[in-house]
Amino acid sequence: MSSKPSSPINRVTPSQAHRLQSEGAALVDVREPAEHAQGMAIGAQPLPLGEVPAKMAQVEADKSRKILLLCAHGIRSLAAAQTLSELGYRDVYSVDGGFVDWQAQDLPWAVPEDDAALLSQRYARQMSLPEVGLAGQRKLAAARVAIVGAGGLGSPAALYLAGAGVGQLGLIDHDVVERSNLHRQVVHKEATIGHAKTASAKAHLEALNPDIEVRAHEQKLCVDNVETLFSEYDLILDGSDNFPTRYLVNDACCKLGLVNISAAVQRFEGQLSVFAPGGPCYRCLFPEPPLPENAPSCSEAGVLGVVPGILGLLQALEAIKIIVGLGQPLTGRLLVFDAKTSGQRILQFNRDPDCNYCDSSQAFPGYIDYPAFCGL
Repeated sequence: MSSKPSSPINRVTPSQAHRLQSEGAALVDVREPAEHAQGMAIGAQPLPLGEVPAKMAQVEADKSRKILLLCAHGIRSLAAAQTLSELGYRDVYSVDGGFVDWQAQDLPWAVPEDDAALLSQRYARQMSLPEVGLAGQRKLAAARVAIVGAGGLGSPAALYLAGAGVGQLGLIDHDVVERSNLHRQVVHKEATIGHAKTASAKAHLEALNPDIEVRAHEQKLCVDNVETLFSEYDLILDGSDNFPTRYLVNDACCKLGLVNISAAVQRFEGQLSVFAPGGPCYRCLFPEPPLPENAPSCSEAGVLGVVPGILGLLQALEAIKIIVGLGQPLTGRLLVFDAKTSGQRILQFNRDPDCNYCDSSQAFPGYIDYPAFCGL
């Protein structure tokens, strides 16, 4: 079975394309967002090659208008031209030599001012993902994430959220760096032993990515300050290591309508879930705390350093998914990780109909004496 051969693609030089653009032709840059950030021809419309079939009509709906397609070297623009021809565009041209020759011929171009800081080479590989792109990176830059605990979970989560370009990170912790914690609290170092964890982490994160804002809240989270602290953020990562704080974080998030990404580790195991407004919440999963003797701390039970590292990275992943709007967050699901087998299970759970905290139709029940509730 034979198919109709493709028509030859019209080709123009950059100087010819510039002249045609000045006469009214539309210039469309089919490179990736990270490439656009490094500079674009003046007047060009950005449209990554993979988005051409779905979004070309948004850029130019008139299929009779002359369309000039520009990429880096003139290869992707040929593919884009073929796609547009198949979509019914009748006057399409590929620019030979692409943006590289456009610059070499000293034709007008500039770095987009509104995205110059955001769309740097730092995020190029991330932004090349169609699921992230320019829009997703902008969402990350605008996000405000608070991390409760700058320890074993908070350290890796903070590092990767900073690397991803989350615009504002808040670190909530009242403790200091100890040598016995360095095997898992990787945002700190030997030189900061005895320093406040928030200050130690802030210095490391700002050195990693000077484009973001890191706020250090050297405070012990409690009923009196939780709403003041949380109200400044859009998303909460709970990396605390005790049940009173976990219940407090849950209750405050329920009241303020914030997503709570919660993780916990012990010895060789860890678990993670996402608690969103409207439930199910942490109380739906754990209506009652365990007896203190059944929930020893890391200093008592021990922990393999890489385990909180893995769970903290998963917390960062869930945060990025929620901010960007990709994939399926772990809402209503509990991920259980076993380091000994490198296996994981996903357990489904539903909202407890008797839970008054995540029931938006009822008044907030109020905060409680959390240490007493947890038997401490």
